[in-house]
Amino acid sequence: MAKLSRLILVTADHHPLHKYFKEIAEELSKKYGVPLEVRMEDYLFLIQYGDTDEFGMAWVPQLLAQLDTGEIVKVLTKPVLDSMGNISKENDLRESTRNIERAIGSS
Repeated sequence: MAKLSRLILVTADHHPLHKYFKEIAEELSKKYGVPLEVRMEDYLFLIQYGDTDEFGMAWVPQLLAQLDTGEIVKVLTKPVLDSMGNISKENDLRESTRNIERAIGSS
């Protein structure tokens, strides 16, 4: 079973969701007791490890995690909207935790 080594937030200061994703990343960092690395506009990293569109282009912000095996996994690549189409921190934390637990449980 793999362990979580660190969280990696790839973002941009000017992006409207920058503070929101950073807040989620910081909460998860505290919850799991791992460091948070913040990368600014590292699109090459996201193209390799994050989500991309149909043209192979990445977007920010995206939250990923590195396991002690060296594997990089996606934690939260876009907000999970509620039934009214609004951003939901509760949904995003739940989805992020689910993705982390799945990654550390399956490795």
